[in-house]
Amino acid sequence: MVKCEFCRNTLAAGTGKLYVKKDGKQLYFCSSKCEKNLLKLGRKPRNVTWTQEYVQNKKSSSKKAAPKAEAKTSKKKQ
Repeated sequence: MVKCEFCRNTLAAGTGKLYVKKDGKQLYFCSSKCEKNLLKLGRKPRNVTWTQEYVQNKKSSSKKAAPKAEAKTSKKKQ
């Protein structure tokens, strides 16, 4: 099974698009939406909300950014 280069969804046999670059590298896409986002628009999958890479990146960043305990400060009355 092949995965889409942009959204990382698995492609069923006989579906999707195959794009071959000048250097011989093969890129598989599940739809023209993924193809245009990567090639024409130059977007990175980690910045597009509907990709699996974005969801994984968001989950890992939320685990890293744990809420910090704030120091309590008392206000003195004068």
